[in-house]
Amino acid sequence: MPNRELNFDLPDPDVREQADVVIYDDSCRLCRDSAELLNRLDWWGRLAFLPLQDPRIGRMYADLTLDELEQHIYVIDSHGRRRKGADAVRYLTRHLAGLWILAPLLHIPGSMPVWRWLYAEISRRRHGYDK
Repeated sequence: MPNRELNFDLPDPDVREQADVVIYDDSCRLCRDSAELLNRLDWWGRLAFLPLQDPRIGRMYADLTLDELEQHIYVIDSHGRRRKGADAVRYLTRHLAGLWILAPLLHIPGSMPVWRWLYAEISRRRHGYDK
């Protein structure tokens, strides 16, 4: 049963069974705002969202540790492939029309180490956004 107290505005994987699942931290304002932005940019209903606080996470994705989930946004595609952090963002730029404008930038050959570093820096400071 989904925990609707966490965020009832985002589509749930139980409703969008074939969608890619975005796992985000609902206790982080930046993460929550990012998930809501992704939802607004998901014009074709390709995404479903699960906060890492949802009790289903442990059953559905038992191999993902709480530490990993707290550090990175995760996207699990409909084939079970997992992407985290900057790699998840890069994946989303190819799958959400609203992010296509960013795709060329995130796909510059050899640039992923820079994007991963930048994502890690933002993730490390993300709770400062809550103030």
